[in-house]
Amino acid sequence: MKINVDWQGEMEFKNQLPSGHELTVDAAAESGGHNKGPRPMELLLSGLAGCTGIDVVLILKKMKTELEDFAMEVDAERAEEPPRRFTKIHIKYKFKGKKLDERRVERAINLSEKKYCSASNSLNAEITSSYEIESTD
Repeated sequence: MKINVDWQGEMEFKNQLPSGHELTVDAAAESGGHNKGPRPMELLLSGLAGCTGIDVVLILKKMKTELEDFAMEVDAERAEEPPRRFTKIHIKYKFKGKKLDERRVERAINLSEKKYCSASNSLNAEITSSYEIESTD
């Protein structure tokens, strides 16, 4: 994978992604930026959520599980001292659907987090998860 990154001045960077998308990353005003795009650490958490979310949906589809709605809340803690890496990340998966099988949901989450999600397997933070199932029977 290759990403081309061009500095736009101040703290703004334009990223050309292999998918053909373009993404601007910037810092907050107090850090010398102009808030023209998300912060790098926000993108890291977004990437983690997107990675595991896609996995979970694909796995549940293979298990013939129908979702009506699916959302995630990602809470993270960062170290106080530089490099201020993430030390803990908690993902709360929220599922809604008819007759959702809790064992299948739990298995899909575990497979994503431990086997398939390259983002979570690239981080060294303590990553935990929980889930909620809302039945619509």
